[in-house]
Amino acid sequence: MKAPVLKKFNYSMALQWIIFLPVILPLCVVFGAMQGIAAMIEKMFNRMWLDMEL
Repeated sequence: MKAPVLKKFNYSMALQWIIFLPVILPLCVVFGAMQGIAAMIEKMFNRMWLDMEL
């Protein structure tokens, strides 16, 4: 069985990750938090609606 061939390190792609990661990571955190807040508010309103109907 042959050993796996190591690929050549892509310096250009590594540089892109180093440059864009500080931009992408906070955006993902912020949008994830906003999505979680929106989902929780929707759940809360649905629960309020059910409680008021009964």
